[in-house]
Amino acid sequence: MPGLDTGNTGFMLLCSSLVMLMTPGLAFFYGGLVGRRNVLAIMIQSFVSMGWTTVIWFAVGYSLCFSGGSGAVIGNLDKAFLNGVSLTSPSPLNHSIPEIVFVAYQMMFAIITPALITGAFANRVTFKAYMVFLTGWLLFVYFPFVHMIWGGGLLATWGVLDYAGGIVVHNTAGLAALASVLYVGRRSVTDRGPHSIPLVALGTGLLWFGWYGFNAGSEFRVDATTAVAFLNTDVAASFAAMAWLFASWIFEKRPSFLGLLTGAVAGLATITPAAGYVSPVTACLIGTVAGVVCFGAVALKNHLRWDDALDVWGVHGVGGFLGIVMLGVFATTAFNPNGANGLLAGNATFFLHELVAVVLSSVWAFGFTYGMLWLIDRVTPVHVTQGVEEVGLDAGLLHEEAYLEGSI
Repeated sequence: MPGLDTGNTGFMLLCSSLVMLMTPGLAFFYGGLVGRRNVLAIMIQSFVSMGWTTVIWFAVGYSLCFSGGSGAVIGNLDKAFLNGVSLTSPSPLNHSIPEIVFVAYQMMFAIITPALITGAFANRVTFKAYMVFLTGWLLFVYFPFVHMIWGGGLLATWGVLDYAGGIVVHNTAGLAALASVLYVGRRSVTDRGPHSIPLVALGTGLLWFGWYGFNAGSEFRVDATTAVAFLNTDVAASFAAMAWLFASWIFEKRPSFLGLLTGAVAGLATITPAAGYVSPVTACLIGTVAGVVCFGAVALKNHLRWDDALDVWGVHGVGGFLGIVMLGVFATTAFNPNGANGLLAGNATFFLHELVAVVLSSVWAFGFTYGMLWLIDRVTPVHVTQGVEEVGLDAGLLHEEAYLEGSI
């Protein structure tokens, strides 16, 4: 294809692979956090997204996200089943890489986003209801926000920026998680998780590693901004991990390995929308604030007795919201000439647009998710039966076990 840059293309293939690895990493992360009777049930929800989301993405998802005119809420079906995507068609956001590579990279984002939500309703949702939920949520929440922000749609015309998914991925998933918790209700059987903190550590390592592709890859080329996004990702995660560790040490009177791991993920989620638009010094600040604020959000959730099993709202919902707000404050063209200046640089309009966009995404993701679960419940039960919850979803739904009796 004319103008093909093999370096950029190779880099984006690598980043696509890294983002793909994040979904198995999420499965390990969530799998370690639940009790031993529900490990497979939570892990299959991540892995099935790798299969089913790919099918939807190939059929209509890519087209709904990245076709159609500017200023719309959703795209059209001009590129359904990858119609018109050829060896020579260029990526819509960077003509030096093939569109085929862009399709693959964005597909990996679509796979992991709904999988994030599953940690909120762990141990109590039927598999049939989850499959319907996964389909509807992609079509009516994820795809519209991808189009509106990254596909040249409504929010993009307002000048809204979201480098790698503070709104598109984390805020929408986190608010959907909160809606799921409030609709589905509390678990009737006390879960004895986390059953394996080493498994959580493995998942965290895979997520952290894959996040470099998630954030640095969102530049869609190799340049200085790519390097800034890479560095910002690491320092924000590190500062957030330490902030959460010290917060837990102060308030719980002990250092917590699980807190350290959770804090790192909170920092990664919070820096995601700003990674390519702020300085490394700002990334340190964002990470620190993320560790403290997300720790506080989880404490609030516990106080209110919301049964967000794996703290999806506190980490991803609050982290994504916080990241967008701080992007609106700290963005600077000194570190990305193609970005924008934020509130501290005198651009109050950009800050207000970011704030309005993230409030809009929060309200829509929460409201639609709650309503969709109500509709699904009219067709097929959302909550598993008391008997299934008592024996565990692995045996009760899948008739499979993660561990032989007496093995751990």
